[in-house]
Amino acid sequence: MRKIIIIGCPGAGKSTFARELRNLTGLPLIYLDRLWHKADRTTVTRDEFDRALTQAMAADEWIIDGNYIRTLEMRLQNCDTVFFLDYPTELCLEGAASRIGTVREDLPWVEEVFDPEFRQWILDFPRDQLPRIYELLERYNENIDIITFHSRDEMADWLRNRKLLERKV
Repeated sequence: MRKIIIIGCPGAGKSTFARELRNLTGLPLIYLDRLWHKADRTTVTRDEFDRALTQAMAADEWIIDGNYIRTLEMRLQNCDTVFFLDYPTELCLEGAASRIGTVREDLPWVEEVFDPEFRQWILDFPRDQLPRIYELLERYNENIDIITFHSRDEMADWLRNRKLLERKV
């Protein structure tokens, strides 16, 4: 595991897992939200984003946190491991709502309200994003390790077991 991507619905806990994985592995962590969003809540151009992502992926090791379906295939072609947080929509809605008002290292501002448009995007995620994610994971599953979590407990157990293995080495 040297080139890792973490994907899943907003609110699933991708960034939280990414930080745990960074702390466990020492790999550099890149947040796609940080590449895309500016502190003034505007975005960079697609070309700027693609250049920054390409530059990040040129490194020998990394963890990349975020969906950004438009660039998912490019990341799948360059990674060796995928962590897919395939959680129920209600859990993701709760996760997104719980972080309102929190300073986060993965976003260049503090969300002050649960934006209705963002909430709807989460509700539409199973219909609009999951089919493409499943299709791409199926296409690349022979070339990369895909670890899918269906609950936060599964994720926590995986991390706990990995930490125990690290202590034994």
